[in-house]
Amino acid sequence: MRAIDVHTHFVPKGWPDLSTAGGPGVWPSLRLDSERDAMIMVGSKEFRRISANCWDAEARVADMDADGVDIQVVSPTPVFFSYEKPGAEAAKVAQIFNDLALEICAPARDRLVPFAQVPLQDTDAACAELDRAIDAGHVGVEIGNHVGDRDLDSEGIVTFLQHCAAREVPVFVHPWDMPGSPRLDRWMARWLTGMPAETHLSILAMILGGVFDRVPSSLRIAFAHGGGSFAFWLGRFENAWHQRPDVIGVSDQPPTAYVDRFSVDTVVFDPAALRLLVDTLGAEQVMLGSDYPYPLGERPVGNVLEGADFLTTAQKSAIRSGNAERFLAPRSVLLTSEGTLTT
Repeated sequence: MRAIDVHTHFVPKGWPDLSTAGGPGVWPSLRLDSERDAMIMVGSKEFRRISANCWDAEARVADMDADGVDIQVVSPTPVFFSYEKPGAEAAKVAQIFNDLALEICAPARDRLVPFAQVPLQDTDAACAELDRAIDAGHVGVEIGNHVGDRDLDSEGIVTFLQHCAAREVPVFVHPWDMPGSPRLDRWMARWLTGMPAETHLSILAMILGGVFDRVPSSLRIAFAHGGGSFAFWLGRFENAWHQRPDVIGVSDQPPTAYVDRFSVDTVVFDPAALRLLVDTLGAEQVMLGSDYPYPLGERPVGNVLEGADFLTTAQKSAIRSGNAERFLAPRSVLLTSEGTLTT
């Protein structure tokens, strides 16, 4: 069966000095420790060690072949979003990384699908960069789940999502910039608790903020890491909507009415969690994902899916590739009989 991994990331081997985008502040850079290893730096602080599979198409394809993956959606690493910067500066950064993403994917363009980043804090600049990136060869866009204290129901972000729907561009939402405190600075707790909570909150914003009531149903939007904790707490969410309509019931319909309006990936690492996703959202709303090439990702890709004996063959096929084909289809992305990409 074909396999499309909708959740992977890239980091270029190098990029220009981002401070030339203008303005003061801390900027990410890359410290190359060897031809195959590097460290992402944020100012003078080490952020994450990475390897050549972040930028080397040949290395990525070799890992894909080993895991039986036909297609990867290749998205930015959120540390480069630059949402905290003025829009004009973030737009320059987005252009740099979007152009480098095309270079990384070019050697295996039939198997690597580039997703762009945009300066989401500036609606006009975000729409303009989306148009430029899509016209240059990007297939979709990855956005963070918030911009500062603005969630996805912020007016400017809703306008951007409406623009994505009009251009038939799929949107992948990734958590980032989790709150920190002494209690969360141990055990990678911001990643283990903060990321699921951030994604849950962003889906709540889409529902209770009325975004799904304002954007067309043609919008293809997916959330990373199985939608965070949303599926587990949907019952609580639904109960609150009915029991406290004075403060909760601000969407046109109750929360369960919107579960077919978005997709999630399979990056949950446990068959019971995958079963909950399928039972809650439906198998048609779940897509294969890995979070490759980072250490908290799933390898081999699709391991949990393959062991999910509660799924039918048709459901596994849909999750492995069919749903992703539908997710990407608005951009006229088709798979050949050999499982490679054409546009």
